[in-house]
Amino acid sequence: MGADASTRADGDVDVHGTVAEGFEPVRAAFARNFRTLGDRGAAVAVYRDGRRVVDLWAGVRDVDGTEPWERGTAQVVRSATKGVAAAVLLLLHQRGELDLDAPVGHHWPEFKAHGKERVLVRHVLNHRAGLPALDHPLTLREAADPLRSAEALAAQPPAWEPGTDHGYHALTYGWLLDALVRRVTGRGSGEWIASEIAGPLGLDLWVGLPDARAHRVGRVGPVEQPGVLRARPKRAVADAYADPASLTRRAFAAITPFPDQNDPAFRAAVLPAANGIATADGLARFYASLIGPVDGVRLLDPATVHLARAEESAGPDRVLVVGTRFGLGYMLHGGASPFLGPGSFGHPGRGGSLGFADPETGVAFGYVTNGLRRTVTADPRAQALIRAVRHVVG
Repeated sequence: MGADASTRADGDVDVHGTVAEGFEPVRAAFARNFRTLGDRGAAVAVYRDGRRVVDLWAGVRDVDGTEPWERGTAQVVRSATKGVAAAVLLLLHQRGELDLDAPVGHHWPEFKAHGKERVLVRHVLNHRAGLPALDHPLTLREAADPLRSAEALAAQPPAWEPGTDHGYHALTYGWLLDALVRRVTGRGSGEWIASEIAGPLGLDLWVGLPDARAHRVGRVGPVEQPGVLRARPKRAVADAYADPASLTRRAFAAITPFPDQNDPAFRAAVLPAANGIATADGLARFYASLIGPVDGVRLLDPATVHLARAEESAGPDRVLVVGTRFGLGYMLHGGASPFLGPGSFGHPGRGGSLGFADPETGVAFGYVTNGLRRTVTADPRAQALIRAVRHVVG
């Protein structure tokens, strides 16, 4: 890494951390996010070919506070958790413990009710299971209970014939995945991630925050979006989010009321679709390990990476009401989720966080923030940083 990047050269923004030679444009873009895009506290990390080349942070750890962000500050990353959780099923497949083309009901017999015997394991990852919403939403306590959430999904009829269409499983994705992991391994997904992914890689990343790490996590909250960015959503999208009966609203309301993301009970729960907590370095290091070795540890072999980023679902999304592209557990470059290049794969978190990998350039990227916007996919702050990375790597 290069020299300490702490500077006030970019206006009054105090940026801390380091960048490798040539990656200075990322530092400049990060500082501009605070000056012009309203960031209150954030961090960004970039790896290239398994080596960290960007490690920056600035602002305050709590969106409503004054205590400075530190290098180890972590934040709730919402749906960016999905990319980490997807690696669990892919690793189980890679190890020969799980067939992606097997029916979910093979491992979970109760799930077969209401025509769901046709739901395959791959449909959980590519958002084609037809179960984005629940007729009877769960409370946070019920959602955190693996028996209750599995019971609710087993009793739920699909919204469309499984495998025939796709729609973003905003919250149910995590329960489906966790139920499979428990039945195949005897362990919950949070425990599996801690022992098989975060532990070997030394990641600051948790799905189910331990009490001993609670002091590391900042408070998140909404931030004002600069006027220049306040574009009105398309009418169809706005209508879908406004209609309580729409599949869109029902998908995001599968936990009702939606919990306070700063609530210790929410952070401690294992919700593999929605409540992962990570540093920017934790996200970037995770994605770096998917496409190559990081300090001798590589998670996915090339054949599994090919599976992860091969297009499985594309076109109008029945939940997000925009065009989306999914591989197995990952959003793909283009449309609603522009990453670095055509071969990139990763996952954003509603509000701003993002992690992805780009095998062609060897780049892995992580961005976390405490300032949440209404964006579900292409947050302008992360996109500004991606443009700077693209400028550097070509």
